[in-house]
Amino acid sequence: MTDTLIEARGLSAGYGKMAVVREVDLQVDAGEVVALIGANGAGKTTTLLTLAGELPPLDGEVRFLGESTRAPMHARCRNGLGYVTEERSVIMNMSVADNLKLAAVDPSVAFEYFPALEDIMDRRAGLCSGGEQQMLSLARALGRHPKVLLADELSLGLAPIIVANLLQTVREAAKERGVAVLLVEQHVRQALKIADRVYLMERGRIVLSGTSDEVVGQLDKIEASYLTTGE
Repeated sequence: MTDTLIEARGLSAGYGKMAVVREVDLQVDAGEVVALIGANGAGKTTTLLTLAGELPPLDGEVRFLGESTRAPMHARCRNGLGYVTEERSVIMNMSVADNLKLAAVDPSVAFEYFPALEDIMDRRAGLCSGGEQQMLSLARALGRHPKVLLADELSLGLAPIIVANLLQTVREAAKERGVAVLLVEQHVRQALKIADRVYLMERGRIVLSGTSDEVVGQLDKIEASYLTTGE
């Protein structure tokens, strides 16, 4: 029996009374990386925000660690949720060291994920490169040993070699530590290299799901049909 750590059942969500996401069913199991892909405006970030507890569902259910929940985001984070937003999750006017300290992450743990951080511990985060900021964001999230990681556009604005490093770190966290990872990613082909399964979202609904191998075989068709307006 699989160990599903985060799940949406018939989930509708949005802003005010307007649903942006409609009747979404998805799940992520322990040790699994799942990619949520789709054009800009498809509803991917809204889905993550609702799973994280930042937005309340308009209908349906979020299940976290096997139980239905409407707890706020800070409560879910205390219980094992990690969330890396598309705006890099660092305090720009604090040093790298103080960012880790604020997140209660031991530097030695952060260095295990990203050895490059060791050389910039005294640097203010706002003076770090985009890649360094995103390494710090991910180290802050993974260093708290989450059971579930939601990651929104880790690769935004970054060079391909850095993207590959970030995604491989996510893959290893799932494989070696059993983290359930739901990944929204603009670099679809890169994401498919490390994802176990994929959900394709269009206009707030899941229109296709399958293993990465199944989706890779249809990727040209998917990009032509669904991804031409965005990512």
